[in-house]
Amino acid sequence: MKQLNNEQLKVLKSHQQNIGVLEIKADLKIENRKDLSLAYTPGVAILAEIIKEFPETKNNYTMSGKLVAVITDGTAVLGLGNIGPISGLPVVEAKALIYKDLAGINALPLGIKQTNILETVATIKNISDSFAGIHLEDIAAPRCFEIEERLQRELDIPVYHDDQEGTAIVVLAGLINAAKVCGKELKKMYILINGVGAAGVAIAKLLHAVGFENLTLLDQQGVITSQTVTANKWQLEAASGTKRAVSGESLIDAIKGQDVFIGVSVGEILNSEMIKMMNSRPIIFALANPIPEIMPKTAVEAGAAIIATGSSEYPNQINNILVFPGMFKGLLEQGIKKITFELEEKIAQAIAGLVKDPSKNKIVPNVLDPKVVKTVSEVFKKNL
Repeated sequence: MKQLNNEQLKVLKSHQQNIGVLEIKADLKIENRKDLSLAYTPGVAILAEIIKEFPETKNNYTMSGKLVAVITDGTAVLGLGNIGPISGLPVVEAKALIYKDLAGINALPLGIKQTNILETVATIKNISDSFAGIHLEDIAAPRCFEIEERLQRELDIPVYHDDQEGTAIVVLAGLINAAKVCGKELKKMYILINGVGAAGVAIAKLLHAVGFENLTLLDQQGVITSQTVTANKWQLEAASGTKRAVSGESLIDAIKGQDVFIGVSVGEILNSEMIKMMNSRPIIFALANPIPEIMPKTAVEAGAAIIATGSSEYPNQINNILVFPGMFKGLLEQGIKKITFELEEKIAQAIAGLVKDPSKNKIVPNVLDPKVVKTVSEVFKKNL
């Protein structure tokens, strides 16, 4: 193992002292035989009989009605790549902790071995009756697209991929306020999405769905359009609504005349000269972790009006914590089974609305703002 610094050692200690960051808490105490008979045999026999006759009642009598599975196959963990499901466990365990601490939602972290897509879907389906929702995490593109689509079709519970929907919603929330600060017309802005994997595809699809047209999608293979032969079908779908023609195949070509750069790619790919090629008061969302596409100080010196990153070290942290705790709270409380583009837009608007006076250093609320979970969950009450 490499030499660790003091902060890294603190992380290890905090996770080791209790063997992880979660535990199961009893909601019913067993202090005598009476308690035991209510919680266990013979009492549970009547529950088993009722659930056999009326399967939907499992959600009333077992924790399956309030439990979310947070599942990874470890194929795209943070910026570390394909490091396997057991290496991805700390991430899904942390997400489960956030669910509980911020929204009171019970969540179970699970790592599943990397198998073919059909086997992965079958595994999740086979355990799905034990849960009220499925949260997919750190699953690489393009396999994540098919896994999520199949599960959404075949399960009668919400299925959500944090790297797709979560990222797209927070990006839209940030754009809403960034446009206000910069005096730009929101849905008329010219936007370059650099990186067309899970997050890039989801961002493009949501922006198209809510009325943005001037999008350019750029990946390692160059600008992606609906005719790009090397693109996968999900990238082609994401590019299908793009109306702006961009010449060239590189970032330095595609960034000319853009109002917004959204980076969901790799660190240090954007430079000062490229920012100077953009339209006036450019907006930079450099979301690669742990190193952004451009460092905030460099971006500001080059003329960026707004800079957002995925890091808590800088202002304007574009983080999915703003979405998933409150979203699943609302889904479970209201019994909603599907997440639509309309709901995603309303969640983004609600998050943006929490910033009453947006500024260059404040386009999204703090991820730990206690109003966020309540505000997001209430979106679902208004859409019944």
